[in-house]
Amino acid sequence: MDVTPITAIQRKERAEANGGAPTLEFDRQVPYDRYVRASTLHSLQSTLSDDPGEMSFLMISQVMELYFGLIRYELRTAQSLIAADEVWDSLAPLRRAALHLEALNASWQGLRWMTPAEFNRFRDLLGEGSGFQSAMYRHLEFTLGLKSEQLIRPFRRQSEVHAELRESLDTPSLWDEVLTLLVRRGLAAGPEQAVDAWVTVYADTGPGNHLRLLGEALTEVAQRFGDWRYHHLQSVRRAMGAKAGSGGSAGLVWLERSMARTVFPELWTARTFM
Repeated sequence: MDVTPITAIQRKERAEANGGAPTLEFDRQVPYDRYVRASTLHSLQSTLSDDPGEMSFLMISQVMELYFGLIRYELRTAQSLIAADEVWDSLAPLRRAALHLEALNASWQGLRWMTPAEFNRFRDLLGEGSGFQSAMYRHLEFTLGLKSEQLIRPFRRQSEVHAELRESLDTPSLWDEVLTLLVRRGLAAGPEQAVDAWVTVYADTGPGNHLRLLGEALTEVAQRFGDWRYHHLQSVRRAMGAKAGSGGSAGLVWLERSMARTVFPELWTARTFM
């Protein structure tokens, strides 16, 4: 990335030289585009039809893909900090992840216009393409602890993608790291005692109890992720009803089954005993 750094003094000098107006002359590509790669991003929309609604469907799908990667990045950052016993520091990336999930959920609003008739105008052209085949979404699920060997099978012909998913599948998840933390802190002898451990953690309501704050930050992430799955279900129901999914699944039935897989299950179960 070829971006030339400048200092606060240089920014002030430039503003004074410009009389307060933005700089309008550059000797090459504008710095914003060199950093954000906006021209590249806006070249990635290749619709398969002339239907104007397809552009919304395609771009919102791409926006969601970017958010999947961002949320996973934050969760993995938090995971590394938890592994290093830096519980307090892990709260910031978890909070950011929850906020990014809110923004991801808001993306569904851009598809509320789509009736079954409008979706059908371009749906057949998508072939067997399905959100089920999102590799980054699988990385996100695996990071959260929702792991399934069969879900990496569709990528076997993409060796690099498959290898990355295999590594993600075999690597401890964020939740695995949290359970290890509870053992390390002497609150559980093993993962099977996680429910009791969380009950003990929440019994201490003091401001210095960072583990309770961690529990709440994780709960927020899990809830917002659950919201995304629900919005996905509702969006599919609205656009195609109970039709078979494009990727070979039973559509709504498959999504409802997927929603039954709980993120951070022991943390939710513990609430019954608090």
